[in-house]
Amino acid sequence: MLAERHNAFHALHQSGCFVIPNPWDIGSARMMAAAGAKALATTSSGFAFTLGRPDMGHVSREEALKHAEDIVRATPLPVSGDFENGFADAPEAVAETIRLAAEVGLSGCSIEDTQMVDGNPAYDFDLAVDRIKAAADAARSLKHPFILCARADGVMNGVYDLEEGIRRIQAFEKAGAHLLYVPVPPGPDEQRRVVASVKKPVNALAAGPLIQLSVKDFADMGVRRISVGSMIARVTHAAIANQMEAIIGEGSFKGFSAAASGSKINAMLSAGTDRENKNE
Repeated sequence: MLAERHNAFHALHQSGCFVIPNPWDIGSARMMAAAGAKALATTSSGFAFTLGRPDMGHVSREEALKHAEDIVRATPLPVSGDFENGFADAPEAVAETIRLAAEVGLSGCSIEDTQMVDGNPAYDFDLAVDRIKAAADAARSLKHPFILCARADGVMNGVYDLEEGIRRIQAFEKAGAHLLYVPVPPGPDEQRRVVASVKKPVNALAAGPLIQLSVKDFADMGVRRISVGSMIARVTHAAIANQMEAIIGEGSFKGFSAAASGSKINAMLSAGTDRENKNE
């Protein structure tokens, strides 16, 4: 039942540290569930790639919601939506995205402070905070727990420094966000600063300089949730690119020796569908 998922997702954010992998389609969601994931999150870029589009503002709210619903129905795990800027600039429109996210069965979602225009500029501080407050108010109005993750993406996008990122998540915390997130700070020391700067739980992205860290390393820093963003999708895309380069450039098929067996994939897809579609 969805209520059980929502409660389980809420509980995951109360203590400890867990990894939330990011599937980009039904098959990857089921394989991740079969491998032992406790929860899933969509990936805006990974999904955009499946449509042959670039990341950052090239997927509509309707498309993202339909995709999220597919992922919810794919496995028995709770799912969070990667919803970029909430598909809107105005705070009330972002709040509507939260309500729609709940309607398709999501247990949470992330909202970032990036405008989906050339250069990926950040929203002005006050508007960024107002957007998160509207989203948090909408989340609190729901009849079930809904984890709102507020993102300060300007550090990753190179539009503001870590000090500003911390200032923003502190304001997002006061605005009612349940989880705070500054994607890809420059290194482990900066990630520790992010964690220490707020009282509420922190999400970290295993990307950039942080891929050298282990789950234990993140946990020891005090990180509550580790996401992988588009990294697994991009590893898959690297395999496609590398194999095609070998085939077309060298005439070699030797890379196929690393392929997973059909029986292994079938077994994981089957294992990941337990209680499929019991979403009421």
